[in-house]
Amino acid sequence: QVQLVESGGGLVQAGGSLRLSCAASGLPFAMTPIGWFRQPPGKEREFVSAVRGGRTYYADSVKGRFTISRDNAKSTLYLQMTNLKPEDTAVYYCAARLRWGADYYERNEYDYWGQGTQVTVSS
Repeated sequence: QVQLVESGGGLVQAGGSLRLSCAASGLPFAMTPIGWFRQPPGKEREFVSAVRGGRTYYADSVKGRFTISRDNAKSTLYLQMTNLKPEDTAVYYCAARLRWGADYYERNEYDYWGQGTQVTVSS
């Protein structure tokens, strides 16, 4: 059974930093494309970042501020978020997919999801 468990969310002031973690189990973590999505209040879930092999992908809105990384030995995915803005406020979800494609930003192509962790950025 695949499980993705996020942690690290919280309340932070604008300009601050947070690091999210996603502990994965039940899948071949090192070979699994995996990433982060977020859902701001009242909006649809949107792509944030993904990693497959040694290549990383980012939404334009977070480029230069967020960094995705993975520790294959710990089966854990991270998202280091810096220079946070109020518009980054959202529930952040970890997601994994069985097959990779050019549509790395499409949430419907991801097969497994965590329960989410809340990030709130105050102005």
